[in-house]
Amino acid sequence: MAKKENTVGKNLDVFVIGSGIAGQTVAKACVAAGLKVAIADRREYGGTCANRGCDPKKVLLGATEAWEMTKNLQGKGLKKMPKIKWKKLQKFKRKFTSAVPKKTEENLGKLGIKLYHQSPKFLEENTLSVEGKTVHADKIVIATGYEPRKLPFDGAKLLKESDDFLNLKKLPKSIIFIGAGYIGMEFAHMAARSGSKVTIVDFEDRPLGPFDAELVKELTDYSKRLGIEFIFKADVKSIKKTKKKYKISYKKGSKTESVKAHMMFNTAGRIPSISDLDLESGNVAFDEKGIETDAYLQSKSNPNVYACGDVSDHDVPLTPLSGRQGYVVGENIVKGNKKKLDTPVIPSVVFTLPNLASVGYSEEEARDRYKNVVVKQGSVPDWFNAKRINAPVYAYKILLNERTEEIVGAHIIGPEAAETINLFTMAINNKMTAGDIKRTIFTYPSWANDVKSMV
Repeated sequence: MAKKENTVGKNLDVFVIGSGIAGQTVAKACVAAGLKVAIADRREYGGTCANRGCDPKKVLLGATEAWEMTKNLQGKGLKKMPKIKWKKLQKFKRKFTSAVPKKTEENLGKLGIKLYHQSPKFLEENTLSVEGKTVHADKIVIATGYEPRKLPFDGAKLLKESDDFLNLKKLPKSIIFIGAGYIGMEFAHMAARSGSKVTIVDFEDRPLGPFDAELVKELTDYSKRLGIEFIFKADVKSIKKTKKKYKISYKKGSKTESVKAHMMFNTAGRIPSISDLDLESGNVAFDEKGIETDAYLQSKSNPNVYACGDVSDHDVPLTPLSGRQGYVVGENIVKGNKKKLDTPVIPSVVFTLPNLASVGYSEEEARDRYKNVVVKQGSVPDWFNAKRINAPVYAYKILLNERTEEIVGAHIIGPEAAETINLFTMAINNKMTAGDIKRTIFTYPSWANDVKSMV
């Protein structure tokens, strides 16, 4: 006889699936309003960014920043190159990540939120199966984030993923990254500076498709100077394990070629993490972008379901937006659908060295939208801020609506582009003009002061 599933009555107001920033924000808002709340996660509590994404990545990046600065100042006051000790760097990283799951659970538990440690499945529109229990909830919130895209060729299971890279105890002598997006480029820069021979394989003809092509070329050229090899327009056919390495076979044009490495990673992008939820049983519509939601982040097909963070089909998958979406969902569950998602202009950064950053329209988008566009651009490694640290790459492209002089797009590559882009984000969101920027007094000499020369 089959084991009967333990059934719990309809005892929850809100069930949140996912414990990242979006899910936590919703759960805390709902429990503060006196609602009975549960939260579930199939992985460690705290979400991707804190445990296996943005935060640990930036810790590892810190050592390579010191390495890069020293390399650029060789013979200009600095003499000996440092060596990155990967094992010690990982130990330092764990100081930031190891306490996150337990602390997150403790904080949520203290609020009276019921915690589950499994991915639920929908049974009906308001009913989930989790940990052998059938749980009913008035509102269900999906905040499960993204997961690595599965690749279809033979041997793809031999590939490691981003989690594995961020937790590597020892860096291999050679690495291949399949995919030249954010993750592949950032990891490639870290590995190359830490002593690995790095190859990036991609189906497209250049890395980082959404970013400005001219600035991406600057980054690609500098990446090659670091020793990173690129294989573009490569259609991967298979991966096989040899005695000591892995062999990747790919088709380029009419030729089939191959390359080997000690370790290979899938960095071919991420997709909404929804495959385990059995959304069809919950009447929850979705597409390749994620859960289909309206302006209130409510499911278009099941009004009892909301989605927030990367897994919703709204905007781009970035942590600051996840928190904003969690706030919107929390407000709408507690007060009724009164809060629409109002998304400002959002900056994007690739944390390679140099950083590549972008906000607002691309040049093509700006020309499609405005009658006349002014393009201010330059490659300026001779500007003081770059020159004083002997930075080899520093360039920008700023887009203005000619009629109003408003800044409508900004694209920067340089040592502190990740910080400088925030000034342009604020400028675009506040409809500032080139004149407004030029009249602003910034500290000097500083990277911020350079924006006056860019516009």
